[in-house]
Amino acid sequence: MLNNPLANPHDIHVRPSPLPRIVQRLLVWTFLLGLVAATVFALGEHWRRATFALGVCLLFLSALRWICDSQVLGVFAVRSRRFDSAFCAAIGGVMAFLAASVDSLGS
Repeated sequence: MLNNPLANPHDIHVRPSPLPRIVQRLLVWTFLLGLVAATVFALGEHWRRATFALGVCLLFLSALRWICDSQVLGVFAVRSRRFDSAFCAAIGGVMAFLAASVDSLGS
């Protein structure tokens, strides 16, 4: 049984991150800043930029899942590191590719 009821049960046997907590939190705040930038682009009706920024943020989150503890990531650590990272990399890569490949002449 886990000591912390909010701890991710998929990360029981995962070694803690070698990075200090403050660095991990700064990386998470960088990710959140990217989400804010994507939202600002979307609200400004720059949907290609918003989609590309969101895709890049998901690729960054894919890397964060491997280097940060799940306690620091909180709700962004849903399943195992392998699943979360693969899912974010796949969705983020597709989003960034599609946003970058759309022709910009019409808008």
